[in-house]
Order: sequence, then structure tokens, then C-alpha cells
Amino acid sequence: MFDRDVYVARRRRLAGRIDSGVVLFLGNDEAPLNYRDNHYPFWQDASFRYFWGLAEAGLAATLDFDSGEEVLYGYQPTLDDIVWTGPLPTLAERGDRIGVADCRDSGRLADDVRAALDAGRTVHILPAYRGDGRLKLAGLLGVTPDDLEARVSEPLVRAVIALRSPKEAREVEEIERALEVSYDTHTTAMRETRPDRHEWEVVREIEACHARHGSPVSFPIIFSVRGEVLHNHAHGNVMKSGQLVVHDSGATSPEGYASDITRSFPVNGRFDQRQREIYEVVLQALADATAAVAPGTPFIDVYKTAARSQMEGLKQLGLARGDAHEAVELGAHAAFLQCGTGHMIGLDVHDMEGLGEDLVGYDDRITRSSLFGVAYVRLGRELEPDWVVAVEPGIYFIPELIDRWSAEGKFADFVNWEAVDKYRDFGGIRIEDDVLVTADGHRVLGRPIPKSVAEVEAAMAG
Repeated sequence: MFDRDVYVARRRRLAGRIDSGVVLFLGNDEAPLNYRDNHYPFWQDASFRYFWGLAEAGLAATLDFDSGEEVLYGYQPTLDDIVWTGPLPTLAERGDRIGVADCRDSGRLADDVRAALDAGRTVHILPAYRGDGRLKLAGLLGVTPDDLEARVSEPLVRAVIALRSPKEAREVEEIERALEVSYDTHTTAMRETRPDRHEWEVVREIEACHARHGSPVSFPIIFSVRGEVLHNHAHGNVMKSGQLVVHDSGATSPEGYASDITRSFPVNGRFDQRQREIYEVVLQALADATAAVAPGTPFIDVYKTAARSQMEGLKQLGLARGDAHEAVELGAHAAFLQCGTGHMIGLDVHDMEGLGEDLVGYDDRITRSSLFGVAYVRLGRELEPDWVVAVEPGIYFIPELIDRWSAEGKFADFVNWEAVDKYRDFGGIRIEDDVLVTADGHRVLGRPIPKSVAEVEAAMAG
């Protein structure tokens, strides 16, 4: 945990943004894997952790915007608990760690919420993204789960997004601690990859890195020679010489902050000419997109910079044609780039998206496009100092898309479908860094992970 003053100050800043009412924060509960006492690894709700600091299950808290009263709700450890878990802090001790003096048994939460509602007070809540949390919130508010969305407080959501978006120096340090683990996992994966190994054999080594660092993954590991499948969590393929691997994974720092890094590399350790050509196009797009990151720049422009860069590079290879700017405005680049090129990073790997992707990534001036591919851009709004964003261009040759769009003659003025068809078994390439927006530009975070062709080949040989 950070010092208690950090959480006290965060709650004060939140209170300064809401006029009246009481906010109810629910921490996460344990989630049973197959019976009540066998749990999935516990993960605390990020907004609860941001304001209240505690990473234990079964907690809730309220903040009264009118009186300033703060209450922490939880359970007192019993002798039965201690037998199974060892000594546990009391609820009062946990409250003291975050500067909350009023600590109440969880059993009082329902009565206190009902009293606020009966008094005609507004009870502000954030969206619930887990089934158990939805049921619990619905019960506390006396509504059905289907009616819960209408009770979400948009002023609270917007206030939380505004406070969590810029990262404090201590938060950036935590992200870089997670990136140090990512350096280990990605260089290990490069060394361990070779023909005739199963993907899961390398994933096992990646997981061993996380275990050595005591750092959980920030999302399920993507490691596959089927890189054209954007979120491919299967690891059953036998890797063959001539194939490329996409490795997208992240770590979690001691304070819960995420990293998110992608590297792509040849199974046999050496790029052939065709692989090198496509890889260099994506690498240049990463450089161009990263160079565009600065305060005041809409991230949708960073995305379009990457897309135009890739279309220009593919023109040189005979796979694309026409004006790259026009191609991107019309959506022709989605023949190769079917997703966005980044998102915020923080306590969530896709930071705060559980609060509402459009509220996090867009605003009244910059709204989401309906174009295929562009519609998947998660972050479009203007960048601000101290934001941390992932920048991750990629080229993906998806056979089903190639077949359908080429048969329709779609974007024939911009895509050479005959040439593209020869890449239908190529797979995909994605390269991703985590970038801090600074007052006058940007800084790529973390120790540099091999990225150029020469660096990747040297790492794989090492």
C-alpha cells in the first residue's frame, strides 16, 4: 500500500467534485472456482483500491459528500478464520491504514444504505461488471439487477475517470516495476522459442518468470503462431520454422498496476525476407505513432498515424495502393488493421474501461466511429499530461476477411487483393510499448525490450 495520506487525499479530491449524496464503493468478493471455499485468485476492484487502498476481499465503503463522513465496512476475523489463514488485522487496523476511523461490520451496510435512501438522499454507485457485484448492489438498493444500470451515477463515473486518468509519479513507478517483469517474460520467451515446441511449453516459462517475481499476469497470456487472431489465448499449436509468434502479455506490480507489452518474432530465430518486410512496416508505424503522442493530440490521430504509416509501407511491398490518407478515412486500412492501436494503462490493463469504454475513451467532441475496424478504437479523445497509454500497431492477414472482401471487390482502389492472397497463411504481427504522456511530449516506459530486427534475432540467439 501507499501511505495513508495518499488515499485520504484522493477521497478529498473526489468529494470536491460531487455536490451532495453518498457514494457507495463495493470491493470485490472471493469468486468460487468450483465450490465455496476454492477460489479464483482474488482481484480487487480498481476504483475501490484507488480510493480505499485495501486489496482484501469482502469490503465496502461509503463517503458522505455532505458531511464528509467516511465509513469502512468489513468483517472482524474470527478464530475460525485465523485457524485457516493465520493472524489477520482487525477491521479497525485496516481502517487505520487508510485514514478511516469509522469501521463497521458488513451487516450494517444494508441498513445504512436503506436509511440514506429512505431519507431521499442520492446514493452514487459505479457500474458493476461482475455478476456477484450486480446482485449485491441490486439488493442493497432494492432494485432488480436489470434496473441497476439506470442507478449508475454518471457524475461519479466522470469524477473517477478524471481523477484516475493522470498518473501520479508513484503510479508511474509501479507501472515501470511491472514493466521490469515484462522485460524478463519477453526476453525469456524469445530465448525459449524454437521449432517443434508447443506454444504451452514457452507459456510455462513465461508463467515461471511471473512466479519468480511474485507478479501475477495483468491479463491472460497471448502467445501464438496464429497471430492473426487478435486475442488468441489458446496455446496448443506446435511451432514450426517459418512461422511468427505474437507474444502479448503484462505483469502486475505490488500495488496492482499493470504493464502490457507485445513483441512478434520468428519461431526459428531469423526473419525471412517476407517476415522482415512486414515487421519493418509495423515497427515504423510504432515509431510514427509514438512520435505523435503529446498533450492535446487526439489519440484517434495517433491511431490514424499508425494506419497511414502501415498503408504507405504496404504500398512499397505491392500490397496496398492509392492515397494512404484517403484509404484510412474510408476504412480501407482495416484490411490489415482491424482493431485499435492502444488504450489507457493503470490499475486496470485497459484502465477504467469497466466504468464505460466510451466515457473513458471519448467525449462530446470526439465520438466513436461506426467504420469497421475504427469502431474498435478504444481511446479517441485528446491526450493529457501524465496519462499512460499503450501504443500497439499491427498487421493481421485474416483469411476469412481476405476471402470475403476480395470476392466483393471491396476497397480495390486501395488494396491489391491478388497480392494479399499470397499472405493468407502469414499470421499477424503486433508490436506494443507503454508510453507516458509528458508535459511536452512523451516517454516510453520501462527498460527497452528487444524490438528491432537485429535486437530480436540477437535475443533469440542468446
